[in-house]
Amino acid sequence: MGLGVLWGAAHGNLGAVTNAALESAKEAVTLCITMLGILSFWNGMLEIGSRSGLMEKMAEKCSPCLSFLFPDLPKGHPARKEIAANMIANILGLGWAATPAGLRAMQELERLEEERRDGFPKGTANNEMCTFLVLNISSLQLLPITMIAYRSQYGSLNPSGIVGAAMLATLVSTAAGVLFCKLMTAWGHTEK
Repeated sequence: MGLGVLWGAAHGNLGAVTNAALESAKEAVTLCITMLGILSFWNGMLEIGSRSGLMEKMAEKCSPCLSFLFPDLPKGHPARKEIAANMIANILGLGWAATPAGLRAMQELERLEEERRDGFPKGTANNEMCTFLVLNISSLQLLPITMIAYRSQYGSLNPSGIVGAAMLATLVSTAAGVLFCKLMTAWGHTEK
């Protein structure tokens, strides 16, 4: 930014640079307020779901998927609920709202790793942690709500027009991520 101000001053456009900086700051604040509202709403919905027991029921429904993705994760482990909450929020396109559950899931997976550490140095990620990270990076989304909100904020005529493309792109990236994790886990088991 400093270079831009110097360039504008050197070429007599300091007023334009100042106006652009102020306009950008105003736009950033407006966007933050919009996203804060969306984030608050969906975090509230997830909290209501958690307190009502809905998240536990949804985690149970996700059990076959979780067992496939995390075969070495014990059935009653607390990480399963957090992973399910994170995955559900990501599938709904609520990446920001998925973060707290994702952090709690990683903490639980770290505790699991400490319990079963078998000669690996402290701080080594286990298969579950790696798989969970890859799933979060690929971020399967059925409804990219955050992106729809951005598009709406910036005046798109069809903010939800990206749903099909986003669904296809995240489906392919998630399938590739799951395949990679399964191959690496199988390769790791043959190395032992």
